[in-house]
Amino acid sequence: MFDDLPPDLERLLTLRVWHVMWLQRIDTKIAAVRQREAEQEHGRRHRPPVPDWIVELGIGTGRPPTQLHTGDCYAAGKRRRPVDRDEARRLLASGLPACTHCRPDQHLGIIE
Repeated sequence: MFDDLPPDLERLLTLRVWHVMWLQRIDTKIAAVRQREAEQEHGRRHRPPVPDWIVELGIGTGRPPTQLHTGDCYAAGKRRRPVDRDEARRLLASGLPACTHCRPDQHLGIIE
């Protein structure tokens, strides 16, 4: 049997308080990690689906569209809004440039 603990009551009680303090810290950290993981899982389950088409918007009054992208294009800027297939085709037909990286015009069957 291990008997490497101090023999006197005062030091034993000090060790007990120290271990209780560490257990509380560990339990608090475990609760925080579980909460974070639950929030991440909730976010994954409730994330909106990626749109098929997005239009990148400009700066200024009315935020005019500047370029059309596929929904998962890495080159799309932060200012954007989802559009449906018909609006994407209409925007391209009206002269809106297609992204040269994701080529939404090819996906929509519009070849210049």
